[in-house]
Amino acid sequence: MNWQDHLLTTPAQIEALLARLRRVAVLGMRSERLADRPAHYVPAALKDMGLQIVPVDLHEPQLQSILGEPVYRRLADIPGDIDLVDVFRRPVDIPGHLDDILAKRPAAVWLQTGIRHDAVAERLAREGIDVVQDHCLMVEYRHWHARR
Repeated sequence: MNWQDHLLTTPAQIEALLARLRRVAVLGMRSERLADRPAHYVPAALKDMGLQIVPVDLHEPQLQSILGEPVYRRLADIPGDIDLVDVFRRPVDIPGHLDDILAKRPAAVWLQTGIRHDAVAERLAREGIDVVQDHCLMVEYRHWHARR
């Protein structure tokens, strides 16, 4: 398989990824205190649709849980496998998380709407990790979930 095959851009590629999702770590997730922010309401909606959400909070060190789930500070600290890391970080911040993502070895990484970092996406793809950029996971998963 060519590394570029891990850069998912077509509807069929994205749907195949959505079909295998069960456990999603949310990098940059926000607490209920900020429920109006996409970094909270997107994972909340995904949880309501049946996905297991693993919060990775970078903003409120006192938090112990979000959406009733234990909070982690780094992806590498999460026990067990992760199907996807859903990223809510500014593009400029993403390279700072690359080592942590690679240490966890998720099956896929999803950069939310408005977020692209081609160099990081290429590095992840070369490591065999699927990457979606500049798409809303909630919107895509909701459409897929409604059709199944």
